[in-house]
Amino acid sequence: MPTTLAELTDRLIAFRDARDWRRFHSLKNLVLSASIESAELLELTQWQDDDEVEARIDEPEFRARLAEECADVLLYLLLIAERAGFELDAAAMDKIEINERKYPVEKARGNARKYTEL
Repeated sequence: MPTTLAELTDRLIAFRDARDWRRFHSLKNLVLSASIESAELLELTQWQDDDEVEARIDEPEFRARLAEECADVLLYLLLIAERAGFELDAAAMDKIEINERKYPVEKARGNARKYTEL
């Protein structure tokens, strides 16, 4: 069932509003919460090397936790965008366009250097 970010945001706002949680969702609190959820995502791979993490992708429990933590981050990002009054999908498209200019294929292909070093 494909869902747009706008539909997802609408459902999330309905969930929030039914519980009268908007009053807790200042921009600062939402940004802090997104950071906390990002740290929980990091925790899933703490103390493991790349090969160990890659090997866990096929473990159902790991994939479920990974999906849940990614969803938590996404949901807070949607709440931040709603609170600040911008469309997250449009902001993401704008950022891709900026990165395309910063990292032209002919200079960036196959390396991980920052655009200032290309």
